[in-house]
Amino acid sequence: MAMARSVVAVPARLASSRLPDKVLADIGGQPMIQRVLEQCAKADGPATVVLCTDSQRLQGLAEAWGFPVLMTSEACSSGSERIASVADQLVALAWDEQPDGWDATTREQRLSSTAVINVQGDQPFLDPAVVTAMVAEFSRRDPVPAVVTPVYRLQPDTIHNPAVVKTLLAHDGRALYFSRSAIPHVRDVDPADWHRHSPYWGHVGMYGFRGDVLAGWDQLPASPLEDLERLEQLRLLEAGHTIATFRVEGTSLSVDTAEQLEEARRMAGGA
Repeated sequence: MAMARSVVAVPARLASSRLPDKVLADIGGQPMIQRVLEQCAKADGPATVVLCTDSQRLQGLAEAWGFPVLMTSEACSSGSERIASVADQLVALAWDEQPDGWDATTREQRLSSTAVINVQGDQPFLDPAVVTAMVAEFSRRDPVPAVVTPVYRLQPDTIHNPAVVKTLLAHDGRALYFSRSAIPHVRDVDPADWHRHSPYWGHVGMYGFRGDVLAGWDQLPASPLEDLERLEQLRLLEAGHTIATFRVEGTSLSVDTAEQLEEARRMAGGA
């Protein structure tokens, strides 16, 4: 079934272990989460942009800025789990309906024909064109993939950085694997020269989910690979879902550390 609607979901919490309250950090005179929401709202295609949070403080701010909010459990361990816990409500917002008015057939149709774009709340310089492109990918592909995510060509000096997530691609652009290690391994070649033998792809931390796939998140089996690499997308691959990719030019800064926060402030000051 073709994608008929789309919605952007921005999961956010205040209790970040590495940088508490980071989504409220001031960047260029605005809280980071406000910048993210407003950048998402510039994209073409999505019906609305929704904050998904367990924080009443964030709820009040987002609603004051004009964005709808869905409250989630404090127990959610990842952004994907957070938005999956309110998948029906997200899809209903895309259709301007109430999910409690759906029968089983309508629910199935709505979920399978709606794309939910997951944008993390720590990407203050997100390019709205990437969100627009992700929505377009769902519309142009037949069959509609379970998940779509952007990738970008890595520079040689980032290939062996474990903080940069790598994606191994098939000929048709499907993601074969995600890793913090450099993949593929080039046998009998100095690692400094691997980039001369193969393209290396980085993963942009955004996902577009078909609604029914997102709604089934809590039914996915436990993933040993996810636990080893600390990469939630590996749960989908281990469960047999196809993750389609499309190429973008570079990635936007994600703020996970105090150093990255200072970098974001410098970037905003120079904008």
